[in-house]
Amino acid sequence: MTLTSTLRDAAFRWIADDPDDGTRAELQNVLAKAMGGDASAAEELADRMAGPLEFGTAGLRGPVRAGPNGMNVAVVTRTTAGVAEWLKAHGHAGALVVVGRDARHGSEAFATAAAEVLTAAGFDVKVFGRPLPTPVLAFAVGRLGAVAGIQITASHNPPADNGYKLYDATGGQIVPPSDGEIERAIQAAPPAVGVPRAAGAEVVDLLPRYLDEVATLPLGHDRTVRVAATALHGVGADTLRAAFERAGFPDLHLVGAQATPDPDFPTVSFPNPEEPGATDLLLALASEVDADLAIALDPDADRCALGVRERDGSWRMLRGDETGVLLGSYVLSTVDRTLVPDPLVATTIVSSSMLGEIAKAEGARYAETLTGFKWLVRAGEGLVFAYEEALGLCVNPGFVRDKDGIAAATLAAGLAAQLKAAGRTPLDVLDELAQRHGVHLTDQVSLRVTDLAVRGRLMTKVRETPPSSLGGVAVTLEDLLPDADVLRLTGDGVRVVVRPSGTEPKLKAYLQVVAPVTDSLADARAAAQERLAALRSAVEELLA
Repeated sequence: MTLTSTLRDAAFRWIADDPDDGTRAELQNVLAKAMGGDASAAEELADRMAGPLEFGTAGLRGPVRAGPNGMNVAVVTRTTAGVAEWLKAHGHAGALVVVGRDARHGSEAFATAAAEVLTAAGFDVKVFGRPLPTPVLAFAVGRLGAVAGIQITASHNPPADNGYKLYDATGGQIVPPSDGEIERAIQAAPPAVGVPRAAGAEVVDLLPRYLDEVATLPLGHDRTVRVAATALHGVGADTLRAAFERAGFPDLHLVGAQATPDPDFPTVSFPNPEEPGATDLLLALASEVDADLAIALDPDADRCALGVRERDGSWRMLRGDETGVLLGSYVLSTVDRTLVPDPLVATTIVSSSMLGEIAKAEGARYAETLTGFKWLVRAGEGLVFAYEEALGLCVNPGFVRDKDGIAAATLAAGLAAQLKAAGRTPLDVLDELAQRHGVHLTDQVSLRVTDLAVRGRLMTKVRETPPSSLGGVAVTLEDLLPDADVLRLTGDGVRVVVRPSGTEPKLKAYLQVVAPVTDSLADARAAAQERLAALRSAVEELLA
């Protein structure tokens, strides 16, 4: 690729408007190489200048690097200027905003920039003095009565990334049309060098109050349980340890090599408990210490994965749907109907439908929403539990209106302790749920792409020429446009949901088969596994 004058001039303008010495020099270096005839540098410059990063309901996410198509101080400054104008337009001038951060590359500088832009814009800004889990920020928004909260985090994205997550006055993540309004306000913001910034934000510590609330969860009376856990190099280890101590679970063993925050995530390829190999050290520790339960948090500790010992002594991680129905059934069994006479549980359209069967048996309401906790926490009044299959769990909607890995882990420890006292395990509970409500098996086909246009072409192909059957089962297509770019294919005991990922360059297909247990649970599971394998093969062929 050769450097065009248009690209060169755009880079010069960005450099002139960047208030950060480091990223200015970084982009100058790339530009100089491109001007010297380096084709790869010209290609890199074009990619860096291809932005701006789009502000959606998940906020911003992108690689930490100079230029409009990256996460840097200039981008965060202009984004926060847009957020400030949006808040003022909705009558919140001068109100309280809370800013938090994780421990990724750039997080401290980005949080400082956001706080200083808001302070200069006249807002009452409170910040955390250290990296903390995202659920603590979500808690602080509600507890302090803030009109917004900003968390600098890229959650479980690769090490090179960072992000910017926005909560509104409800304490939940923003939903349309707020994202579009903010995007337009960002576009109208002045260059970053011209955005006023001022120090003066107040440092606050909401962690003790958050931990007090976690300790009030329905944990039962038993506390004898040994837990192995990992924070995957994120910010969750200290908070998890403190939560367990406050709740009375002293027997916690952390994976030492992954307990300290490290933005390079040296022991994992992707810091996501769902990724192959990410929990290998955790399961080895669980076996070594003879644990009763294994817990993996993602780097900002809003997701929680559970691992269990199989009956042959080996260890495995539960799928998100297994954890969801396990904790969902437990929460429903603990609800005080005098306080919550008509409880609601919720999951998403891509998660297992078993939670609905459990709710029906418990006389509770059930809702399915579009993917994302921004929708789940808005599922309706009386919400007591929500989950999504991607390891997101909200066991505490009364004080955190988002997924909360710390609270979910603490509740799981309480359940495991009760089961251990009764001579039972989580697998026994999952067997009982399957016997009662049928075998619900789920799987996922995930297609990672380098060109995002591929996702659109595949979605169009399925829309225009939908299959008449999948895995030998007749299916019908339901298109969820314009509400969501989602396709749902359903048949007798079969469901496939296809959608582009909102946070990663992937096209995802979520698979489910349901089989009643008429005689042997083992036979029902074997038959369901066979149907699921056939369904997976058919879906892989469909998306090839």
